[in-house]
Amino acid sequence: MARVAPPPPDSGALPQERQQRILERLRRDGRVVAVELAQAFEVSEDSIRRDLRELAALGLCKRVYGGALLPAITLTPLKQRRNEHSSRKQALARKAASLVQAGQTLLIDAGSTNAAIAAELPRDARLTVITNAPHIAQMLLDREGFDVLLIGGRIDAASGGATGAQAVDQVRRVRADLCFPGACAIDAAHGLWGFDSEESLFKRAMIEASDETVIVATDDKLAVVATHQVAELARVQHLVVEHSADKATRAAFSARGVAVHRAEAVA
Repeated sequence: MARVAPPPPDSGALPQERQQRILERLRRDGRVVAVELAQAFEVSEDSIRRDLRELAALGLCKRVYGGALLPAITLTPLKQRRNEHSSRKQALARKAASLVQAGQTLLIDAGSTNAAIAAELPRDARLTVITNAPHIAQMLLDREGFDVLLIGGRIDAASGGATGAQAVDQVRRVRADLCFPGACAIDAAHGLWGFDSEESLFKRAMIEASDETVIVATDDKLAVVATHQVAELARVQHLVVEHSADKATRAAFSARGVAVHRAEAVA
């Protein structure tokens, strides 16, 4: 007598159960594909698209062509971000600055966390800092011991840094030992992501112009994706995370060859 194969573990689920399992996959993988979900749950693609519409209406996913992404936080203006979670960013900055060696050339992106990193850099290490952020350049000029090069171009009010073709062209003409691109989202399977296309191009140019890349990310930027991919994870050598970062998430990055550095706990 022919043996009947058992049904897939996701088949036969009710709509609410199915949506919960879709969310579990989305949180695990950062994205889902409608065709694959339809096969896994043994339902039509129309049913899956309806599930994704309902989840998107609740703000639990972002629909894209062919599936959905895990939503990342939206970017708030720099002036507002400077005062948010300052103690957490300082702990991350101290750990990130500990990766810098004397005599190196650094590429530092705009952003409140990167400004905190700049403030933690030792003044007696003969460092050259290339940045697209006027506020970071001014901060370092106010301290002795730094050689500062400011990347020019259109200044984006939200990020506080120069972006666009002019800035990208200038970055492509320099070489750095370490770069610190601002991170909107990073995922162990899909790499580094950004919200804005011009900013993402600039971050990509930073990585291409540097020997090693350091990503510094608060917990809410881990295991999520945004709109534009900046780089595959293979282009990231170091990831600095908060002390509270999930153990499984840290392990996922380590398994992909990224050196994960955990900041000290914040009281």
